[in-house]
Amino acid sequence: MIRRFIAYYKPHRKLFALDMLCALIVAVCDLFYPMITRNIINDYVPNRQVRLLVVWSAALLAIYLLKMGLSYFIQFYGHVVGVRMQADMRRDVFTHLQKLPFSYFDENKTGTIMSKIINDLMDVSELAHHGPEDLFVSTVMIIGSFVMLCTINVPLTLIVFATLPFVVVFAAKKRVKMSRAFTQTRVEVAEVNANLENAISGVRVSRAFTNTGHELDKFQASNKAFQKAREFAYRAMAEFSSGTGFFTDFLNLVVMLIGGLFTFYGQISVGDYVAYLLFVGMFLSPIKKLIAFVEQYQSGMTGFKRFVELMDTPPEPAAPGERDVGLLQGDIRFEDVSFAYNEGAQVLHHLNLHIRKGTTTALVGPSGGGKTTLCHLIPRFYDLTEGRILIDGIDLMQISREAVRRNVGIVQQDVFLFTGTIRENIAYGRLGATDAEIADAAKKAGIHDYILSLPDGYDTYIGERGVKLSGGQKQRIAIARVFLKNPPILILDEATSALDNVTEGLIQKSLDELTRNRTTLVVAHRLSTVKNADEIVVLTDRGIEEQGTHRRLLAQGGAYAELYNLQFKHLEQGGERD
Repeated sequence: MIRRFIAYYKPHRKLFALDMLCALIVAVCDLFYPMITRNIINDYVPNRQVRLLVVWSAALLAIYLLKMGLSYFIQFYGHVVGVRMQADMRRDVFTHLQKLPFSYFDENKTGTIMSKIINDLMDVSELAHHGPEDLFVSTVMIIGSFVMLCTINVPLTLIVFATLPFVVVFAAKKRVKMSRAFTQTRVEVAEVNANLENAISGVRVSRAFTNTGHELDKFQASNKAFQKAREFAYRAMAEFSSGTGFFTDFLNLVVMLIGGLFTFYGQISVGDYVAYLLFVGMFLSPIKKLIAFVEQYQSGMTGFKRFVELMDTPPEPAAPGERDVGLLQGDIRFEDVSFAYNEGAQVLHHLNLHIRKGTTTALVGPSGGGKTTLCHLIPRFYDLTEGRILIDGIDLMQISREAVRRNVGIVQQDVFLFTGTIRENIAYGRLGATDAEIADAAKKAGIHDYILSLPDGYDTYIGERGVKLSGGQKQRIAIARVFLKNPPILILDEATSALDNVTEGLIQKSLDELTRNRTTLVVAHRLSTVKNADEIVVLTDRGIEEQGTHRRLLAQGGAYAELYNLQFKHLEQGGERD
């Protein structure tokens, strides 16, 4: 995992190297002060060497000015490196998300995924900047301080450094507890984000059912869990920080006591003693940085671990030999097709079905019969458990996902519109389309005149998920989007079931225009919308029970007739297919 983390430094290695060089120079600058102070106390002041005192004081000022400039570079560009690495990670994980199978999104909450992409990577950015810098500078300072201290008095230095193993052992033990604590914190904050995202998206529903108190209780439960996890993490941090703090304070006491005794017995001079105290202060500073680094490392690496888990989730697998087949005609055959979600109960059982090119086939039947699932298999949102699907005689598994999805247009019951303008949402059907093409698609969908009646026309902002539009308006924009895409295969999955009868009638005219000369698969519970289909398939959990035209299925008096009679108690309207 460390190797994968380090790999993200590669594109920014020049800036990172400059940052580390500046940090090294700052560390070396800090080592000058005790030695100059030692010379001032031992030599320049007692011997009244004013000129040397002024020269070296000026040298110290120059060093401090250099240090100030370098510190600015480190603080600014060091954080820039971290932010750029974070952006690279976020880019990679978002790219990977686009390749994940739909089953991943079925099983993971949106808020949890967002937490991994945003919250977890924030601490990774801080670790990317401060981690290597603190580790490097601390190492230089400890080694430099040790060398300098040895030039003053070796026995005293060995006594001081003899306490270090105790600090290392203590830190190693507490590190494990901190790792567990930070990991649990990540899990709980992701749960909070998931509940929050769910509550905000469903705020109209919760208020409509006067269930705001219930939503608050759910949020409080996850919030309390996060609070407890965070408290546990802070307890682990407190144990680590207070324990290591005691060791450093104890080290300071040892230096002051033993150094004082060495001075008292004439082993070192007063100037050496002062210089020794200053060097030990510098020695303690990197120790404290290393302590802070351990805390930061645990926080950052637990976030990176969750990032890696997401990155290691297998993408949609590519079948051997799959290819781009260009524009398809739309002749579809299901041969002995079976499908189950994640090794659960089978939804489709050895299904055989032929959907002829340019015809409209309606799927009807009770919920749970596999109608939507069957539609999702055509654009390869899910891959088959058994059997095969042929499009224009080509096995679907031999057609790349991107190629088959370019040939399929989908209009669903729950229309998803992106936050933005009407123009942007229609243009999503074919990015790069001209304004004239977008307007033509809107005209075919029957929404062009309405758009022009708005103050901002096609540049009207529609809010999150099109919240400023009615259901019928959103549906028409979705239809316009598919008109612009102009695919040979069309899937209408309960496209009008959420609309009132008047709006449904208006939308149905747009859909009739959309389905002309396309291979169309319609999923519907309202049988009035499928009477004119070329073929109607009654699909239940037992498979295909009946198929044929509306008139023939009614004449059979079977499952379709029973469904139809439940919905319509009045005389049929004319115009059905024979």
